[in-house]
Amino acid sequence: MAATAVSQYYLSFHSIPEDGGTWRRRRRRTGSSVCCTPPVPSIPSSSPPPVVGPELSLSFGAHVIPHPKKVEKGGEDAFFISSYNGGVVAVADGVSGWAEQNVNPALFSRELMSKASSLVEDEEVSYNPRTLIQKAHAATSSVGSATVIIAMLEKNGTLKIASVGDCGLRVIRKGQVVFSTSPEEHYFDCPYQLSSEAVGQTYLDATVSSVELVKGDTLVIGSDGLFDNVFDHEIVSAVGTTSDGVTNTAKVLANLAHTHSLDLSYESPYSLEARARGFDVPWWKKMLGMKLTGGKLDDITVIVGHAESS
Repeated sequence: MAATAVSQYYLSFHSIPEDGGTWRRRRRRTGSSVCCTPPVPSIPSSSPPPVVGPELSLSFGAHVIPHPKKVEKGGEDAFFISSYNGGVVAVADGVSGWAEQNVNPALFSRELMSKASSLVEDEEVSYNPRTLIQKAHAATSSVGSATVIIAMLEKNGTLKIASVGDCGLRVIRKGQVVFSTSPEEHYFDCPYQLSSEAVGQTYLDATVSSVELVKGDTLVIGSDGLFDNVFDHEIVSAVGTTSDGVTNTAKVLANLAHTHSLDLSYESPYSLEARARGFDVPWWKKMLGMKLTGGKLDDITVIVGHAESS
């Protein structure tokens, strides 16, 4: 197993399925028993002064574990972290099906993240994550496709998010998930994805959302290698019990996802979803009381952010 850890505020990239028509589908495993506060308006002198909260920013830590068969190449996930404004974080997951056409799936996700990082302070982006996806996608020339999520925190505490596909984000506050993104997909195991092909998803297909953060909130952002293998209650538990910083929390979560991905008997989020969608062991195995179980082997990228006063 190989892993990469990223310290707080470190700007970094890390490159971390069968055909589905014009989209690439992920491979399904077989054979397993499966931070600027906004201006205050003028008020009459007799009015009480407004209550203004503290400016916020995010500190980040990250950890990456590539798919066991992709360790030498560093995997096909990519990400960047920036301390610009209140903080910007993004993850892209290269779609592995391109390997069947002798295309390195990591190239598209890496370039997409590189372009996005270079455009964060662009005036036309205007701190809008969907616009950042639009411009980064247009600037990416590599062949391939990728799912992507970008989150940008304004100092007033508003976290703005745009995502295409199944990379995800959770906001944890006082031991509860108070915000969660939802995956976009064509069908099971075939997520929405930005592509080099003319036919495919664009920034217009991105799910856009926002959430108001408060001091002490924790963000967990990752590729599907995290969320396919780790339940939300496990994420909450890791955040609540890991006391030595965001980088270590990210490491704990990545290692947990990796352990689950190798466990053929584990009732993972992935296997539960597969069964709910009608995928299961053959009938004769069902007669023996068997069912589809197991984690999902994949690249695992985990980024943890902590909201604190600027």
